[in-house]
Amino acid sequence: MSRPRSRGWAALRHLATPALALAVIATIPMATTTSTTTTADRSAAALAPVTVSYGTPAAATVKGNFLSYNDFHGAIDPPTGSGAVVNGTPAGGVEYLATWLKKLRAEAAAEGRKTTTVGAGDLIGASPLVSAAFHDEPTIELMDLVGLDISSVGNHEFDEGVDELIRMTKGGCHPVDGCKAGHEFAGAKFNYLAANTVSKRTGLPVLPPVDLRLVDGVPVGFVGLTLKGTPRIVNPAGITSVEFSDEVETANKWGGLLRSFGVKSLVLLLHEGGQQSAPPTTPGISDCANFSGPVVPIVAGLRPEFGLVVSGHTHRFYSCSLPNSSGAQTVVTSAGSNGQLITDIDYSIDRRSGRFAEISARNVIVENGVRDADGTWRQTTPGSYVRNAALVDPQAKALADTYRTAVAPIANRVVGAITADIVRDNQPNQESPLGDVIADAQLAWTRDNGAQIALMNPGGVRASLSYAASSGGEAPGQITYGEAFTVQPFNNLVVTQTLTGAQLKDVLEQQFVGFAGQTSQRVLQVSAGLTYSYDTRLSAGQRVSGLSLNGVPIDPAASYRVTTNDFLANGGDGFTTLSAGTGRTTANGFDVDALVGYLGAGAPVAPGPANRITRLG
Repeated sequence: MSRPRSRGWAALRHLATPALALAVIATIPMATTTSTTTTADRSAAALAPVTVSYGTPAAATVKGNFLSYNDFHGAIDPPTGSGAVVNGTPAGGVEYLATWLKKLRAEAAAEGRKTTTVGAGDLIGASPLVSAAFHDEPTIELMDLVGLDISSVGNHEFDEGVDELIRMTKGGCHPVDGCKAGHEFAGAKFNYLAANTVSKRTGLPVLPPVDLRLVDGVPVGFVGLTLKGTPRIVNPAGITSVEFSDEVETANKWGGLLRSFGVKSLVLLLHEGGQQSAPPTTPGISDCANFSGPVVPIVAGLRPEFGLVVSGHTHRFYSCSLPNSSGAQTVVTSAGSNGQLITDIDYSIDRRSGRFAEISARNVIVENGVRDADGTWRQTTPGSYVRNAALVDPQAKALADTYRTAVAPIANRVVGAITADIVRDNQPNQESPLGDVIADAQLAWTRDNGAQIALMNPGGVRASLSYAASSGGEAPGQITYGEAFTVQPFNNLVVTQTLTGAQLKDVLEQQFVGFAGQTSQRVLQVSAGLTYSYDTRLSAGQRVSGLSLNGVPIDPAASYRVTTNDFLANGGDGFTTLSAGTGRTTANGFDVDALVGYLGAGAPVAPGPANRITRLG
């Protein structure tokens, strides 16, 4: 029997260039999809580990497989410290990721399934030194090597601005640092999608919005998005030329175009997500326990052709089914972060209708350890796991080792010492020991600029400092430059500006949703001497009280010199009040230099007390 062919699909195949496709879609207005289901219909019963069937196929089916991951963040080396394990299993490292991807592809092929490997953004940015020292070119090259086919962009793809993201796709040497890797960077072979990152000049996406794959002759469409809130969480200076459109409207607009050309099985690669919540205390990697988050209403607005949403951003693991705008279920997955998990997604498509017939998903741990006879994972010291040489992919290791060797003299230089683990984990008051240390470091770094107070955004603290870790053979307690850089990898400038006491209080009020346009709660880390209380039960603008510096109440009319990184000073994370400061000065070096200077200034540094902020409710 001959296979039916959609005239629309044939036409779509002849859209010879992305520019032509963009010209077509530019004429289509945005339209918000209205859901016909009620909030009660979207009950917790729908939030379950995922296998979704869409009825009995009308004809034979074709089978396929997706492998996905998200939020890799340049994690070429296996994570260390508390981040070394996933639910007790040591995991991660690009040479292990490559091995597990090959293993899962082989399993899919044995079942007659063709694999497409996809990502959900933040592959680069906030990266350790082995990638960041070369502007994340190593990560892009390694993503090509491990077989990534398509990925959405995420907010961290914009850490160095839109132009640098374009260079990541097109290649070429860095405009300032040149070809630091010793060869001209070729750019990504995989396709980055950015449907809702729209040029203010042209009104079109700055990168391709969609991609297509044929699965045994049946088309599958992909739309890639970052979160609409990206401008709040990246440095505004790098994204002045673009705007970020609504996730649901954009996905449905491009999905509608694909549908009009006969593509009826759609996948959304979305850099936004959710999280499981207790109970149980430790959710399973493929569970969907008490699930919530921004991805839920996004899925609720999607066209029913979107049978799968590969999500990210929250660094959580889950596999769920959530109702879309028709009330039917859409599979929603996330693979945690740092290449420690892969989501293995099997699917079938009804050949006659072109629609998904069934989708199932599970998360697989990228194991890298050696298990002893008693079932425990072998360690050299507590928290330092022995790596399994049998699980190393030689090609990935060879490429990664090229960059490890190049950066080793810088990364392994001992810069200071600590007395114990200094963790980034927030205490109940939303203050962390490492947040305190970083704020203190930036205050010390800018004393010559008259600084009295330092504030640090919690999202800029990317890893804990481990007492036992020894990335370059250093003694316990010693900290290398590479370890410090992993904590603060953004190369933000450190700026000091003058705020009135009233403005300072407004900055702290802007930590909470509802004040001066803030949409997400983010409690800033504060330097020694600054103390205050907050009560989230009170009205916006009235939540902060008892604000004092060295025991003296802050005078609303007085002036204070306040240090932050330039991301915050430019209004990042929604702290627009900080952009109103005056008398701005910029310190030498970057924020990581302030931390390095503090760690090496004298005696080993102890964890911060995490008691400068009092939570009342």
